Amino acid sequence: MKTILIVGGSKGIGKEISNLLVSTNKIINISRTRPELTHQNLTHFGCDILADELPDLDSVDTLIYCPGSINLKPFERLKIEDFKTDYELNFIGAVKAIQKYLPNLKQVDNSSILLFSTVASKLGMPFHASVASVKSAVEGLVKSLAAEYAPKIRVNAIAPTVTDTTLASKLLRNDRQKEQMIERHPLKKYLTSKEVAEMASYLISEKAASMSGQIFEMDCGITTFKS
Repeated sequence: MKTILIVGGSKGIGKEISNLLVSTNKIINISRTRPELTHQNLTHFGCDILADELPDLDSVDTLIYCPGSINLKPFERLKIEDFKTDYELNFIGAVKAIQKYLPNLKQVDNSSILLFSTVASKLGMPFHASVASVKSAVEGLVKSLAAEYAPKIRVNAIAPTVTDTTLASKLLRNDRQKEQMIERHPLKKYLTSKEVAEMASYLISEKAASMSGQIFEMDCGITTFKS
């Protein structure tokens, strides 16, 4: 039984990952919100990743950092503070968690780190200047750490397109918006959190033992080909 640390495992994709893996793994959740899920294999630490000291843990096999933001504004309306806020949550929070639990990850075999990017880091999209910039920094971190800690620790990221979560609710507010989002993607769909959780489960497993330093695009075709 692995010990999987999920930062931000109470909502969205993190919640779905917890639900998927909790029956066969020990899950440690760090988030401000207590998860709805209760299970003997789940331990929760109430913690603000940016403001609070992170708890000391005995063992960590896998670290998954889920917190993110979708701050979509015209560039002229983005303030420097917007960029700083997105950078702190998406990048600095991940760095803080990795540095804290790196000694734990070094102590075990087949350890891994999984972060999250966005398709907007590859595909130029209006109003995405802040989120695309900070997630591009996350992708650079993935590649650098994967090289630095090979072969001991694998480091990868998932770059999803729009996913049906609370975070993306403003983009999927009604049937018309949902239909427009479906039509934008060549595969005529957008993602569910379960799909992303399944990919996360695969990437942290021994089945992906040969994969590190990779950004896995779950894009429903939008960055790869025209519809």
